[in-house]
Amino acid sequence: MKNIKFMDFCAGIGGGRIGLENLGMQCLGFSEIDKDAEITYRNFFAQDEVNYGDLMKINPNDLPDFDFMIGGFPCQTFSIIGDRCGLEDEERGQVIYGLVKILKAKKIKYVILENVKGLVNHDKGRTLKIVLELLDEAGYKVYHQLLNSLDFGVPQMRERIYFVGIRKDLIDDNFTYEFPKTSHTKFTIQECLIDDDKSLIFDEKHKSYPTFLKYLDNKYNKGKYTISELLKNDYTIIDTRQSDLRIYHKKTPTLRKGRHGILYVKDGQFRKLSGYESLLLQGFPKKYANHIKGKISNSKLLGQTGNAMTVTVIEEIAQKLMKAVGNRI
Repeated sequence: MKNIKFMDFCAGIGGGRIGLENLGMQCLGFSEIDKDAEITYRNFFAQDEVNYGDLMKINPNDLPDFDFMIGGFPCQTFSIIGDRCGLEDEERGQVIYGLVKILKAKKIKYVILENVKGLVNHDKGRTLKIVLELLDEAGYKVYHQLLNSLDFGVPQMRERIYFVGIRKDLIDDNFTYEFPKTSHTKFTIQECLIDDDKSLIFDEKHKSYPTFLKYLDNKYNKGKYTISELLKNDYTIIDTRQSDLRIYHKKTPTLRKGRHGILYVKDGQFRKLSGYESLLLQGFPKKYANHIKGKISNSKLLGQTGNAMTVTVIEEIAQKLMKAVGNRI
């Protein structure tokens, strides 16, 4: 796969890119408008790489020739926690049209796109239908499926919809693609929650601890939990992002931008989830997490990781695609 060249659109911090590079593919450039995400991206990859910026303003003729598009088109408008404006949102929902414009102009062979689970039922399924029709009219045979990152080697519950497209002239009527079901890579919760930064300890010395105690005493949680009970078992995951406290074992809930309230128990103490740990929960190899540690604030990295693609999922989808197309590459 070393001869396959790709571009990374709506790149975020490069989770999708790493998945493809793990298979030996070569990235020729990226497109990202979030300046903070770009800083993290450039810390992971070459500082002098070209960022083509807002893909809605890109002239496809200015792009190099490439074989493969990876893109996590913006999810806020489709999310079950967002405003669900969908394709009517001129700034974000319309990005799919920009991606399709590039696909058609550059005659890209293969494409993988990712979005939130909420896209499936948005506008009673009409939004999904439009996305599929756009890709079909652009000349692509398209497959789509909901996958959970938890099934792909990371201890994080994260359902996303993935689209795989192959240019129709490259395949025949007998061609089929089946999404992978699992990953060969396996990370346990113990392997991901390894940040030893003492500032992450969450106890009575932390300024937010009194707020946590009040939270435990609210009408949803009152009388249900005691500190000693919560601290009884290491690697108990505690999600405080809802009014009611939620507990998980051996896995975390979905990482999301702007919703950071995840604690866990280790060595008999509460600890706050760090940006470093969130990268590992998204399948980023340690070499990337180690390289960025201390360079980006915890808050920013948590948010950026919440928006990222899960590396292991993309790697498995792309590997299955390359096996399916075989000598058509």
